[in-house]
Amino acid sequence: MTTQLHNEVPASTLSVQADAQQMIEQARADRVETVWDRLRAQEPQCGYCVLGVSCRNCSMGPCRIDPFGVGPTKGVCGADADVIVARNLGRTIAAGSSAHSDHGRDILEVFDAVAHGEASGYEIADEAKLRRLAAELGVDVDGRDTLDVAGDVADVLFADYGSRKEAISFVKRAPRPRAAKWAELGITPRGIDRENVEMLHRTHMGVDNDYVNILLHGLRTSLSDGWGGSMIATELSDILFGTPKPIMSQVNLGVLRADQVNIAMHGHNPVLSDVIVDAAADADLLELAASLGATGINVVGLCCTGNEILMRRGVPIAGNHLMQELIMCTGALEAMVVDYQCIMPSVTEVAKCYHTQVISTADKAKFPGAIHISFDPKRGREIGREIVRKAVEAYPNRNPGRVRIPGEPVRMMGGFSVEAIVGALGGSVAPLVDAIAAGTIRGAAAVVGCNNPKVPQDLGHLELTRRLIENDILVVVTGCAAVANGKAGHMVPEASAMAGPGLRTVCEALGIPPVLHMGSCVDNSRVLVLAAALANHLGVDIDALPLAGAAPEWYSEKAVAIGAYVVASGIETVLGVQPPIFGSPNVVKLLAGDLAGVVGAKFDVETDPRDAALLIRRHIEGKRAALGLPALAAGEITDERQLAGAPHV
Repeated sequence: MTTQLHNEVPASTLSVQADAQQMIEQARADRVETVWDRLRAQEPQCGYCVLGVSCRNCSMGPCRIDPFGVGPTKGVCGADADVIVARNLGRTIAAGSSAHSDHGRDILEVFDAVAHGEASGYEIADEAKLRRLAAELGVDVDGRDTLDVAGDVADVLFADYGSRKEAISFVKRAPRPRAAKWAELGITPRGIDRENVEMLHRTHMGVDNDYVNILLHGLRTSLSDGWGGSMIATELSDILFGTPKPIMSQVNLGVLRADQVNIAMHGHNPVLSDVIVDAAADADLLELAASLGATGINVVGLCCTGNEILMRRGVPIAGNHLMQELIMCTGALEAMVVDYQCIMPSVTEVAKCYHTQVISTADKAKFPGAIHISFDPKRGREIGREIVRKAVEAYPNRNPGRVRIPGEPVRMMGGFSVEAIVGALGGSVAPLVDAIAAGTIRGAAAVVGCNNPKVPQDLGHLELTRRLIENDILVVVTGCAAVANGKAGHMVPEASAMAGPGLRTVCEALGIPPVLHMGSCVDNSRVLVLAAALANHLGVDIDALPLAGAAPEWYSEKAVAIGAYVVASGIETVLGVQPPIFGSPNVVKLLAGDLAGVVGAKFDVETDPRDAALLIRRHIEGKRAALGLPALAAGEITDERQLAGAPHV
């Protein structure tokens, strides 16, 4: 199946994880093409596209701008590099915001069905959070039935997707200075769908030709996701499936079981994965599995749907984005059940080399070669059993001689919702603020985002995280970054031994890791809520806090939207993979420099995680100084190479 393009490249240069390295070698032995082979086949990648100066928005093109001024400096329509780069970036933000916000809409529709008694296998798991949210949204709760309250909450949130509001509901959660800044700049998100549609309109040929204006609307579009669609997804998932609390689980390919039916849940939507977990415990299906020689049914996670069921149920997670092909190379996977987002089209081709069945479930995300079982929440319990039955029936097709499960699983702790963090602090963020003020904790950083095969898998996440925690910087993680840190042993209380003396003291006192798993990618909205709580406690804007964000291995359009709304919310963010903007020095100057004077934060681009850690530490120290907090010792980051001032790229 493969041209074996990577046979000459050691697996250790492609991933830092032992289980991935073993399965890369297994894929080669089985002549199975992987993502790294396809990346090599694409090289050298188009330089115009890498710089962001190619455009195919209309049929007068495609056009490309020569960044060196030798060839064309304008497209056929007259657009220059600034406009083309800004339009491309704006459309990327809109696509990423649409993906996460549509996820939120799917959760909202199931929530509404539950409220009207039309869903099977779902109920309100956290009634207290529902009632708190209802009161926040202005919905009357006194003496009312839970489902009636839920129906009214659904109506309010459905309206946030429209275009007739001055601001979406959760803008009220932002600190007043931040909300005022958005209003002054004209970037307050008015409606989730409205901002995405307007971005597509603005970037149509002949509409918005001011790169600054385009990118300001890009921030507005991203805010409609972070404080809108993603926040809706997180809040309603908590209400439907339970607000996460600290919970122990396991991670890496070792969570597969050689003697059981293995089902991997891959994608992002907990509506599907939750009923599959229930169906795997069905007595009739367990009896069927036993009759076919299996000792049980083992559900594991991949990517963000794996994070969802880990956070709430402790279901073990097999890996992150770049593990989705490799998990099938174990020969032990009966079914990969997918919904949407981050699922490579290649999975159905890899599955043909083994006995794995790929089962697609979302009508908006079909995969040629997969078994498609259209998921309908009104028949959720029934469909969940149907899918698990398919997996069980595939077990006899397994070739025992090809089963190779690498290593033993690693323990990890998840479940750090904002409520869980505040609860661990005694019901208030005050102890965390006090620890930062005293210098016990230097500050905090959110390390988030994807895997990208251009970076050795998980290297950026792990190197950056280690250097931050040893400098007494508390790290919160989501998505693929969370899985990477779990596999490395950073997410158990014993990992406090890796932290600096101040952070170690706090972790040992609370019994928590120095790296806190806050959930899936949509759950970056939890980071916004926590940052707002800290800012409100101090009476300042978010941009005054000693906080930072980082996406060391990002690849997706969703990650661009996340980075944009984090920066627009006032949190400096470091990217570890170069975005396609460098064909326009003006756009680079805006995003990596001038934006700090507009929204109080900017982007940095630093591909070396050691230098990224140094940038973050210096940024946090600057914020501490501005707040009048004591300066701290340099810590363990000893590589003091001179770094350029802002913008740093």
